Amino acid sequence: MTDDAGLLSASAAGDTGAFELFMRRHQACVSRYLQSYTGSPDVDDAVQDTFVAAWRGAAGYRGSDSARAWLYAIARHTVHHQVRRRVDEPAELESIEQLAEQAGWGSLPEVPVEPDAEQWREVLHTAMSRLPPDEREVLTLRELDGFSGDETATILQISVAAMKSRLHRARIHLAAIVRTLEPDWHRESAPSPRTGATS
Repeated sequence: MTDDAGLLSASAAGDTGAFELFMRRHQACVSRYLQSYTGSPDVDDAVQDTFVAAWRGAAGYRGSDSARAWLYAIARHTVHHQVRRRVDEPAELESIEQLAEQAGWGSLPEVPVEPDAEQWREVLHTAMSRLPPDEREVLTLRELDGFSGDETATILQISVAAMKSRLHRARIHLAAIVRTLEPDWHRESAPSPRTGATS
């Protein structure tokens, strides 16, 4: 069988070809997840260790969660001890109310200059990189990798309610950061001042 469950079952029986197919299928997304989780592009060793652990633990997969969620939980456990508080992270987290205010909630929004697709990618990449690791991680799992709420909570090893709270905060925080980048769009899109104009 070529579905994930079948590949893991064959892997548990010692079929290295099946596991190689499983690894090729998921290696890129695991690498992206670990880059987001650790905040570092250098995750090759962590990816390798993840799949070594998955090979050894293939017999433990029972199918209650998706194979991808099971694999992400292994990846997270593999690098959990490497994740440390970022040196530039504030000692105290801002409140939801502060983040909401920064995001522009409760105020009349200005009509923005819409960025093009490339600008959006750059803005979102910059904004995501400025989030605390736990917020960047939950957004990556839910918004980029498309895991369900239950799967995300399982990977994070927290309750669904705690996951929802973290996701809510992360979305507000991301919006607040994006808002701080809006002046750059205006500067890039604003027309050059005319010279030699007469009244």
